[in-house]
Amino acid sequence: MSYNMTNVLGILFANAHEESVPELTAKRTMASVPFGGRFRMVDFLLSGMSNSGMSKVGIITRANYQSLLDHIGMARPWDLARNDGGLTLLAPFGRNIDTGLFRGKLEALDSCLSYIRHTGCEYTVLSDCDLVINPDFSKLVQAHIGSGADITAVCRTADYTVDQTRASTCFEVGGDGRVKEVSINRAMAGRRTMDLNIYVLKTSLLISLVTDLVSLGKFSLSRDVLQGKCGELNISVYEFSGFCMRVCDLESYYRANMALLCHDDLAQLVMSERPVYTKDRADAPAKYGFDCTVKNSLVANGCVIEGVVENSILFRGVKVGKGSVVKNAILMQDTSVGRNTSVSNIITDKNVTIGDGLTVSSSENCPLYIAKGRTL
Repeated sequence: MSYNMTNVLGILFANAHEESVPELTAKRTMASVPFGGRFRMVDFLLSGMSNSGMSKVGIITRANYQSLLDHIGMARPWDLARNDGGLTLLAPFGRNIDTGLFRGKLEALDSCLSYIRHTGCEYTVLSDCDLVINPDFSKLVQAHIGSGADITAVCRTADYTVDQTRASTCFEVGGDGRVKEVSINRAMAGRRTMDLNIYVLKTSLLISLVTDLVSLGKFSLSRDVLQGKCGELNISVYEFSGFCMRVCDLESYYRANMALLCHDDLAQLVMSERPVYTKDRADAPAKYGFDCTVKNSLVANGCVIEGVVENSILFRGVKVGKGSVVKNAILMQDTSVGRNTSVSNIITDKNVTIGDGLTVSSSENCPLYIAKGRTL
């Protein structure tokens, strides 16, 4: 018998890990980073929660959240524009005397305990917004209830590099699925069980942990709960086997976008039974010139293409002039490429203008980023 997911609260941390991609988050949250030609990073988790039947979701912000507010609006695309529950944006207040902002996830949760209590939900799902993923949260909650664990952490077991584990949490898991040891930011190459920073637990336990630990001056969820209470609490893991990529630097952002050019990866992420919703800009269909060529690319509505586009992702409103060649590129909303210009292995932010007769290129391992509003 399936669990009633309207009794599960979702909490998303909009700003978590934004220091890892300062180029993309200088003026926006991690949650509102554009992705895949038409989405924002928050769309994947929000859509997963909505598709799973969750009707109460809170997004905890911290800074630079104007673009997130603009994107979310009334939350209608995710069916979360409701009088009872729906989507709530939560204020970024904490106990830091100098800034007034929270210093970690526990302080962030402490600042909105009244909201968490008011929802009356039995369980809470916590998640960051740095993952490109389409999870079925109903299966996660069902597995958590069936295991009898105090906390269930979503993880991915694979072969990782030193760079991938350097800023991550990894688990040593026993044969019964219970976490025996937690390693934080330990650079270790090899096969590891990596924490994806998605957790489910009883709301009453969450409130108790937050209240007790924050009163002791502790504010880190990973260090003070997962690691600090590993022996005391029954922490189990839930292995996620679908498409999942984490944005932890500019290169990983580039690779995660380019992965969508593989049909199988795209089909795993954007599924008919679990669609990914986003804000609709209501653009006209893309316009293709008579002499243009487009190969293996994602092209959003509102684009005008008169040149060559290969292995690239074009967001809404991108223009590619006659005689121009765009290869292995990510061009965000309203980027304009002039005539007889060649660009490759680059990422342009929104409203970038690249003039006529230029060559702008880099390497796949180090894509060139052009900031929002720049003109070349």
